[in-house]
Amino acid sequence: MLKNFQFVLLLLTVLSHPALSQERLVKVNGTNDHVQAQRSTAIIENAVFQNPPSQYGIRCWWWWLNGNIDKETITRDLEEMKAKGFSGACIFDAGGAEQRNNAQVPEGPLFGSPEWKELYVHAIKQADRLGLVMSMSIQSGWNLGGPDITPAETAKQVVISETKVRGGAQIQQDLSLPKVRFDYYRDIAVLAIPAKTFTNRLPIREFENKAAMREVGGSAPETRGLLADIAGTAGEEDATLKQVINITRYFENGKLNWKAPAGEWTILRIGYTPTTAEVSTSSGKWQGHVIDYLSDKNFNRYWDTNVDPLLKAIGPMAGKTLKYLQTDSFEAGGMNWTEGFEKEFLKRRGYDPIPYLSVLAGKIIENREVSNRFLSDLRKTLADLIAEKHYGTFAKRAREYGIGIQPESAGPHAGPFDGLKNYGYSEIMMSEFWSLSPHRPRPIDRFFVKQAASAAKIYNKQLVGAESFTTIGPHWNDVMWSDMKPSADHEFCAGLNLVYLHTFTASPKAMGIPGQEYFAGTHFNPQVTWWNYSTAFIQYLTRCHYMHQTGVSVADVLYYYGDHSPNIGRYKEDDPAGAMPGYDYDLINEDRLLALEVKNGIITLPHGVSYRVLVLPNHKTLSMAAMQKVETLVKAGATVIGEKPGTTASLVKYPGSESKLKSIADALWGNVTEKAGERKVGLGKVVWGKTAADYLRSSGIADDLEIVDHEPGSKYDFIHRASGNANFYFISSQNKAASKIRAAFRIMGKQPELWNPVTGETRPAKSFTQENGRTFIDLELDPYGSVFVVFKDDIPKDQKGTLPTNYPQLQPETTLHGTWQVVFDPKWGGPENATFNELASWTDRNEEGIKFYSGKAVYTKTFDVNSSIASSESVFVDLGEVRDIGIAKVILNGKDLGILWAPPLRVNVKGILKEKDNKLEVEVVNTWRNRLIGDRGKPQEKRFTKTNITIQDWWQLVPSGLLGPVRILTGKE
Repeated sequence: MLKNFQFVLLLLTVLSHPALSQERLVKVNGTNDHVQAQRSTAIIENAVFQNPPSQYGIRCWWWWLNGNIDKETITRDLEEMKAKGFSGACIFDAGGAEQRNNAQVPEGPLFGSPEWKELYVHAIKQADRLGLVMSMSIQSGWNLGGPDITPAETAKQVVISETKVRGGAQIQQDLSLPKVRFDYYRDIAVLAIPAKTFTNRLPIREFENKAAMREVGGSAPETRGLLADIAGTAGEEDATLKQVINITRYFENGKLNWKAPAGEWTILRIGYTPTTAEVSTSSGKWQGHVIDYLSDKNFNRYWDTNVDPLLKAIGPMAGKTLKYLQTDSFEAGGMNWTEGFEKEFLKRRGYDPIPYLSVLAGKIIENREVSNRFLSDLRKTLADLIAEKHYGTFAKRAREYGIGIQPESAGPHAGPFDGLKNYGYSEIMMSEFWSLSPHRPRPIDRFFVKQAASAAKIYNKQLVGAESFTTIGPHWNDVMWSDMKPSADHEFCAGLNLVYLHTFTASPKAMGIPGQEYFAGTHFNPQVTWWNYSTAFIQYLTRCHYMHQTGVSVADVLYYYGDHSPNIGRYKEDDPAGAMPGYDYDLINEDRLLALEVKNGIITLPHGVSYRVLVLPNHKTLSMAAMQKVETLVKAGATVIGEKPGTTASLVKYPGSESKLKSIADALWGNVTEKAGERKVGLGKVVWGKTAADYLRSSGIADDLEIVDHEPGSKYDFIHRASGNANFYFISSQNKAASKIRAAFRIMGKQPELWNPVTGETRPAKSFTQENGRTFIDLELDPYGSVFVVFKDDIPKDQKGTLPTNYPQLQPETTLHGTWQVVFDPKWGGPENATFNELASWTDRNEEGIKFYSGKAVYTKTFDVNSSIASSESVFVDLGEVRDIGIAKVILNGKDLGILWAPPLRVNVKGILKEKDNKLEVEVVNTWRNRLIGDRGKPQEKRFTKTNITIQDWWQLVPSGLLGPVRILTGKE
């Protein structure tokens, strides 16, 4: 009775803490004093893990495609989300149906119009009724902007015209306009420099990237190289700084009236005009300019016109049901000016940028080094303004309604910003990851969550979200266990804890089945064949959410990723600190670096997150503020790893800043002559020539998790979290075949438990050893398998497991050969009854209704087993292979044994299996792929399907059905 009461209390406690709330966080010593980490007071419980409440459920980009939506569809979709265990959704009005040669869908109400607002209010009311957490994108499509953005409010770039004049006389001359776009142009300044001609002078390296005239790249590119240039040569400058003459006061109404000194002069008329960036992938007529991301004035005007009325329309549900506002990823190209930018620059950098603006025309002023430093300061100022004026203003305005923001504000497209600084204004740190597809085939192009997870740690936020399973190319051919699961698991190991499906497209009945779809993304909605079988996979993700939203990840290493712009954290395996594979790391930016303290030799943030070492970037560049902070940390007891800094790469207080930086660096590193070493300074030390992992191991700090034995070429990843009563590790196999490993955990004196997120099963490990502060466990991982290894209950430090293995050793007893009866759905072209003499793919059959069938089929077979098998203590039905999506539901002797979706497709039948007349039913479902191919080329009236997606000629039939072999397995521990 007492245990039941305690469980009820626990459940009420869990339910009273919605996923949005921040746990109270405290810092405590880790197990055996090996880990000092921030932990929450939350506890994890087996029962909650097995059946986590829907507050931990997945969410989705709820695509209102081209605005083609109605109230009936809204209600149906939200009710289906609730029924499947979603915790919420993000309303995302967007176009794009027609991209990649697909057909457009009917145009619905324009975003924000009275008709659209009525649908949106209905959606929020329905979500409120169902208890779903809602987000909303504040426009149609992305790059914030729209049809009401005037040229004055749009993103801007510096443009420059040049005029040659001969001095020694009064110059009265019209100066040609620079390139003007959209009939909008404003002058900034008119500068005169000596006219020079150069032959073979190399331009500033990567000039357009350094001048923020374009995005540097689309997949979190490496940008540290922008801080440097090739070596300068004497005489290559266009002018010294003293030779730059500001003649703006002599210029009026397009005419220069200036008494020019003798000599040849180049007159630079410098101004700004809109960029060509437009809103991308928007619905209907929501076309237009991209907003000026550097201006709070322009954001506020957009908000007052387009967002505020929508929030007022839902009254108290703003902040209660609609809890977050969204903008999508920055893909707006380059922008490098805004009204009043010169004043913002002066305030932040401490010097006037105007004399250096000739550099934006490709000129070299003073020398190559100085010009490069100015461009670095320019980009850093742009980053400051994007963070403060755009995302900061966004957060401030949303907060007026008690709403948080969740913009994809930190890449992977490398605009002129600091990703971590942008995240500082978010409530949900929103990123993205992709399933494998032709558009993004490499891991470095697919995985971006590590930066968002680091931001959550350093800014003390709980939720790390991601636009999940994005693809471009294939349609309706995703396999949960091999396409979706390993991608999600990879990002869980990077810190993900809230999946937003990309994408869940709303599709009115009139659009047919599978209906209207976006040109990209994994289609995951009530229109897919396997929707009613998706619950097991959703529950897997929900269990992972429950665990990963509890407590805080443990990382020994903190990597300072610099103060330059653009600056975007890359995927986890980029590992700039050299911490992996045995240790984890987080990224930190300049703002949060300056908040660090040292306590007993441990580097900490004010809210309790702590690290053993700080690693510096390898470009040997630190701002003066960062350099001074490093000095303070080392003297207070911190260990800092990195090469001796050599430059600020900035004109701020230059050249004195360089002398001061050198002085501090000399005091910390000394006169470095050897490739590797360390030097004590104050209470701390600096280390160079070693990776973080090398240093930690040499200091006697064991790997947090070490895979001490594994098969050659196999790949694994992990994340370690600490919370209240437990430390737990999530281990992911990124291997398509089943595998075995021996893992050593930096934990001792705790009973290890194995928690299976696929099945919900939790059990104590019965095979383990403890030695030298570590627990060693042999693990068996399924294809793309994963497991939580949980340590929470105290045991003696010399206790060992009692069995030789943690897994039942199974052996096949019999294979169910022979005839199967299979029922298809005639409504979708299949025969009501079919006989399969042996298991085979539907695509191998001659009947058109089977070969091209998509949907559910039910296999039935009656069989006997001998008495020893029926009475076995450990007996399973193993389905072998199921294609194409790999989902099956098993019913034995009338007992529903659940949905299987990840190999091994195996279910325990102890107590259900009998000797005679066992009736096995297996429900199998495949995707739309084969039916769509079968309908290809047929008149619409003879098709079973209807969609805007073009069925490509190169699409091939996909093997489908129960392929087996279906076996009865027995075993023992």
